[in-house]
Amino acid sequence: MSTETPAPIDPELLRKAQKRVALRMGFFSHALVYVAVNAGLFALNIFQGGPLWSFWPLAGWGIGLAAHGLATWFSLNGDGLRDRMLKQEIDRLNQGR
Repeated sequence: MSTETPAPIDPELLRKAQKRVALRMGFFSHALVYVAVNAGLFALNIFQGGPLWSFWPLAGWGIGLAAHGLATWFSLNGDGLRDRMLKQEIDRLNQGR
């Protein structure tokens, strides 16, 4: 058992980590609901018989889920890009002085 005290967490780093976790959890929640609801719609469609209509909500909502996934991925992986662009813009503005 270690008696070391944990290092203090930088508040800015904590805020950034919380935001990133919230983005991931939002996407995971969306994906879980997507799977559960569409499984239920598919089961309902199979038990009812007739034409396969459950494909349409699956496809439509799937497009929305894919867009959510891409937005989450770009947001999580774009931090370095934003920082580099900000640094370049600051350098550019400083050269113009």
